Amino acid sequence: MDTAPVPCFPWLLIIFSLLLSCLCRISSGSEISSVTCGSVVKLLNTKHNVRLHSHDVRYGSGSGQQSVTGVTSAEDSNSYWSVRGTSDGVCNRGTPVKCGQTIRLTHVNTRRNLHSHYFASPLSSNQEVSAFGEEGEGDNMDEWIVQCGGSLWSREEAVRFRHRATEALLSVTGEQYGRPIHGQREVHAMTGPGSHSLWKAMEGVFVKPSPLGHDDYTYPHTEF
Repeated sequence: MDTAPVPCFPWLLIIFSLLLSCLCRISSGSEISSVTCGSVVKLLNTKHNVRLHSHDVRYGSGSGQQSVTGVTSAEDSNSYWSVRGTSDGVCNRGTPVKCGQTIRLTHVNTRRNLHSHYFASPLSSNQEVSAFGEEGEGDNMDEWIVQCGGSLWSREEAVRFRHRATEALLSVTGEQYGRPIHGQREVHAMTGPGSHSLWKAMEGVFVKPSPLGHDDYTYPHTEF
């Protein structure tokens, strides 16, 4: 006896609906307008057109800690930084970073935090900026306050990072290193605001909360 075939249309409709839902979530993710906690970004100094960079090369003077520089290349994977909270300030993944919020920026490849202190920088004798800590854990000198014009850190806005402990601003003024990091720019901290201290979020992976309980990611441009 022949049996009637089971209609497959309802199952196809369910599968199509799920795929459409996923595509909609990715599309809305690409429209994230703010930098969010947990995101991994490259930061461009808009005055000198260099990206914040680090590597396992230590300063030969000052603190002797891991150096932080600026590079012109947009493709270098050593220019990715993770946006994180502080030891006493939670930064939930996918939550937009507020103007005035204190954050840590952790170098993805070496897991050391953007750091500053009262050592003199090697070229300009401004305040040295280094990468410090192990596996993302350092100290209170790793904390930076996001300064921006609205209520949230917008991806379209150039912002400043003020070092919480010393009140100096993350800056580049154009000094270039020789060997072994020839052509890279010195990154340091300065007290006076100006165009040298403006930074914009560029390439990266931006995280937003998911209605399904998982993190969504949007990849506007990345070399991961």
